[in-house]
Amino acid sequence: MNAVIEVFPQIARGLGVTITVLIAASLLAYIMAFVAGLSKLSNNVFIRKATGFYVEIFRGTSLIVQLFWLYYAIPMLFNIPLGTNWWIGVIAIGLNYGAYLSEVVRSSIVAVDKGQTEAAIALNMTSFQRMRLIIFPQAVRMMLPEFGNYTILMLKSTSLVSLIGLRDILYYGDIIRSTNASITPLVYTLVLVLYFLLALPLIWLTRKGEGIAKKGVASS
Repeated sequence: MNAVIEVFPQIARGLGVTITVLIAASLLAYIMAFVAGLSKLSNNVFIRKATGFYVEIFRGTSLIVQLFWLYYAIPMLFNIPLGTNWWIGVIAIGLNYGAYLSEVVRSSIVAVDKGQTEAAIALNMTSFQRMRLIIFPQAVRMMLPEFGNYTILMLKSTSLVSLIGLRDILYYGDIIRSTNASITPLVYTLVLVLYFLLALPLIWLTRKGEGIAKKGVASS
């Protein structure tokens, strides 16, 4: 018990980095999801191809490799500074999950009953009005559970930022373990507990999102 009291506050010092990376990466992922998801439905072939390239690259390669590419390769190859390690972690996680979520956005919009579009056309609505007033509100309701699930996955992925020196929960856990190997099981148990506690509100929100989605969308 004394060991827990001693170790827990040290690991908890990384909470600030973990939470801020999660929030910023989630916001970036959501923005990229809607931009890329809507772009894949564009009538412009160049926009669709460019968006498809981004999505397939980030879905088809490892997040760890992407993180290291942004951290090591881009500054060396192109002499482009991407900011602090914090920003690099946010960009890597945000772009990676934005690619996955873009497919959620696209498929949810496509899944809205075609009869809704036909009815909107019959009411002489413009394409923007149809998307804003009819299709998008129904699609967003269907997106909520998947957005919640991917946000939980983003929380877990924040642990990777310790690989580029960010002092998150796992970083401090590794430091403590390296100085006292005998408490390794305790250290990683406490790390697990902290991640689980952080995930609990996200799990609750995801279930609420599932409840909203189960109400369904209008049909023709």
